[in-house]
Amino acid sequence: MKQTNLNHQNLKEFGDIVQKIRKQKSSSLNNIAFTRGGVTSATLSRIENGLVDFKFSTLLKLAQTLDITLVELFENYTYSNNYED
Repeated sequence: MKQTNLNHQNLKEFGDIVQKIRKQKSSSLNNIAFTRGGVTSATLSRIENGLVDFKFSTLLKLAQTLDITLVELFENYTYSNNYED
């Protein structure tokens, strides 16, 4: 698997976890983003769909929005770095 495909796969898998956590907290992107601050509903949507490679400060804001720690954000995520040239 090429690295770009692997990066997209990792982002998508992480986004799936974020979406699961968000749905446990609130059914609405807008509701959670507007009531808790941190990231906007548009950014949250892009993260959940694996469409954005974000920086560390966004991760901090994401954890704030979801009202969880960074450890909790990653506890069910397994990063894959296996790729072929």
